Amino acid sequence: MATSTLPGGLIAFGPDANCTLALCPLEASLLQYRPSLPASITFISVFGLSLLVHTAQGIRSKSWGFMSCMISGCIFEVVGYIGRIIINDNPFDFGGFLIQIICITVAPVFFCSAIYVLLSQVINLLDRSISRCDPRLFYWIFIPCDIVSLVLQATGGALSCIASTKADIDVGVDISLAGLIFQVVTLTIFFFLFADYMILCWRLGPREKLTRRLLFFLLFLSLSVLFILIRCVYRIVELHEGYFSELFREEVPFIVLESGIMSIGVICLNIGHPSLAFGRRGSKKMELDPTDSADSAYELTNRLAVSAALAVAEEQDTNDRRMERKWVSRGFVKNFRKL
Repeated sequence: MATSTLPGGLIAFGPDANCTLALCPLEASLLQYRPSLPASITFISVFGLSLLVHTAQGIRSKSWGFMSCMISGCIFEVVGYIGRIIINDNPFDFGGFLIQIICITVAPVFFCSAIYVLLSQVINLLDRSISRCDPRLFYWIFIPCDIVSLVLQATGGALSCIASTKADIDVGVDISLAGLIFQVVTLTIFFFLFADYMILCWRLGPREKLTRRLLFFLLFLSLSVLFILIRCVYRIVELHEGYFSELFREEVPFIVLESGIMSIGVICLNIGHPSLAFGRRGSKKMELDPTDSADSAYELTNRLAVSAALAVAEEQDTNDRRMERKWVSRGFVKNFRKL
């Protein structure tokens, strides 16, 4: 980021920043405030606890993909708030700002990846015949979109921090902004497709499969998507005027619409964990892989039906042969007596 110089050769921001609170006024820092230490510690604790719970839930249910995405997102959140603690100690610390702006910005991308794969699993679990598109497309469309969003936000954040002029800073901010907008568009499309399928399922699909556990899971999944959307819209508004806007330098909106909203969103995915809907892989309750549960269930049913039919036919054939041998034996005895 462009260095901010003060009288006496002091540099307020940038890789060569040498300001401290003892030497420079707080207003000379980029944020113009010291991030709340209690708030940062609180959110580190929340995301850290959620990380541990997701790890335990993931190992227990063997939902490795979902668990990996959630753990990655929580780690980024924790590291990001450690960056804010560094800034609290020294608001002019360039490394601390770099850590918090990149990590906190990109963390929700991993949560979105975890959410996207669930729609395909829900469709396969309920009824894929009423879906408007092949469930596999959700993997091939939304995950690449999420990767694009991640690259744009991370690249933009890094470029804006190492830029040497205000014009270069604005370029980096615009790239991050593009990534956030792309994420909002992708998440909105996902939300509408998800809602559309659930409406179709309620009208045309097997309602008996919509158990209380599944509905509980779907409720908290929907809430999580909604909270992430609210957060992304806030970040778009915040970054619309760059790092020098009044909103960017307000801590209360950040705590409420970034930290608080994302904490609730992550906890929602703890409460409404996918294991509620899909059970544990390898357990008696859920021996089938949830990603292809419909096909496997039909295949298993067909195999059992064929096996049962073959067993009945074989048993009938055995009985027929037994009766045939019995009648043949009786006929032979009668003929022998006549002789």
